[in-house]
Amino acid sequence: MDVLWDVVPGTSDGVTVREVADALDGRELAYTTVMTVLDRLAGKGMVQREREGRAWRYRPAASREAHIAQLMLDALDLGGSRDAALVRFARSVTGTEAEVLRAALGSEAGLTPPDSPHPAGPGLGDTGTELTDRVDGPAGRRPAGEAAER
Repeated sequence: MDVLWDVVPGTSDGVTVREVADALDGRELAYTTVMTVLDRLAGKGMVQREREGRAWRYRPAASREAHIAQLMLDALDLGGSRDAALVRFARSVTGTEAEVLRAALGSEAGLTPPDSPHPAGPGLGDTGTELTDRVDGPAGRRPAGEAAER
């Protein structure tokens, strides 16, 4: 997938198995191995392919960012509390990443301009106690062994 994301621009017609194999030059993979992997990725809907003569042209079905976002959403569906998982994730991001998330959430909700440093909205207020209480329990206690601040 990395080869397809790195080599194939969004407007490209895609790449052939040979072009992918060539891009994986240092890996010493057989042509048929690359062809099998691309065929399986097409079967899973991760790549799109179109016939060109006797060959197929492959391109990613979604951008790298869209794929990663879907993986994150799938992970939230694995069980347990989505809210708790989101709060733990939010506590683990850097300050810059948190600002990006705040701006995206504020922009998506239409509550503040995208460049505003402090969007407001449900779950994004100054205290955040509603979501914190769901994860930490009473009095904001965290499970044993978890760092107080990240």
